[in-house]
Amino acid sequence: MTAPLHEPTAEAAPSAAEEAAVATGGAKAVQGRSLGRIAWERLKRDKLALTGGIVVLLLVVVSLLAPVITGLLDQDPNEYHENLIDPLFGTPTGSLGGISGEHLLGVEPVNGRDIFARILFGARISLLVGFASAVVAVVLGTVLGILAGFFGGWIDSVISRVMDGLLAFPQLLFIIALVSVMPNDLLGLTGSSVRVFVMILVIGFFGWPYIGRVVRGQTLSLREREYVEAARSLGAGRLYILFKELLPNLVAPIVVYTTMMIPTNILTEAALSFLGVGVKPPTASWGQMLSSAIDYYESDPMYMVVPGVAIFITVLAFNLFGDGVRDALDPKASR
Repeated sequence: MTAPLHEPTAEAAPSAAEEAAVATGGAKAVQGRSLGRIAWERLKRDKLALTGGIVVLLLVVVSLLAPVITGLLDQDPNEYHENLIDPLFGTPTGSLGGISGEHLLGVEPVNGRDIFARILFGARISLLVGFASAVVAVVLGTVLGILAGFFGGWIDSVISRVMDGLLAFPQLLFIIALVSVMPNDLLGLTGSSVRVFVMILVIGFFGWPYIGRVVRGQTLSLREREYVEAARSLGAGRLYILFKELLPNLVAPIVVYTTMMIPTNILTEAALSFLGVGVKPPTASWGQMLSSAIDYYESDPMYMVVPGVAIFITVLAFNLFGDGVRDALDPKASR
């Protein structure tokens, strides 16, 4: 009996390397993404938000390095250059408010102080008040909002009534009245430092009800979720539920609202300085520069344009970045 012409051959068993490759490929195919990574990928696709974030980052870096930058340019924000001022009209000599290679944004009328140097130092005041008062508002609003939403009852009633009262209170008038009677020395601070400290506390204190309402509403919804009930059934205490179950799920709305709150605080600081109850001269402030520019808007319009554009760009950048963060953290967003 002859053997068949073609014997069936057994398939070769895959090698260990091939099995590892298949396993690795399969793992990559089903690899999950964290919420942070999903939000970052959404944010990267939003060009306007990224542009706003880059501008915000540049503003922070420039304000922190303001003494270094002005030192390299050999410009002091409080140094007078009266030789650059027309003695008859009190306006800068030359075109566009005295812009030159030495004074990049020109000089102030009457005294001739370098505007570029004062814009950099003014950014420090605006960003400090904006960020610090937002931190105060976020801490108070988060703590009181989560307590009101989680415990309910009389605690919720008391905190909610306090929030309603503060929201109806004339914040700007209160700050004007408070700052005008503040002493020059307070808690080891003097001069403009006292006013900056008071502005941070008052703006933050009157700002917490806004974020407190958001946190309270989210907490009312989250406290009835299944994972909270499961934690209760397993014997978890109230502090564990607050800090381990509820607070991590409140991070997204807190971050979003914080990015929206900072530009509002910057505008409030500028308005207070414009009204003369912000930082004291000669400390540089954008609002103070705008207030001084009113008398020269016809003869030297650049003195008003420069701080106005600085405020506009800063607030716009924060708003664009805040909108992008909100869309990125929104699970229902399509992008």
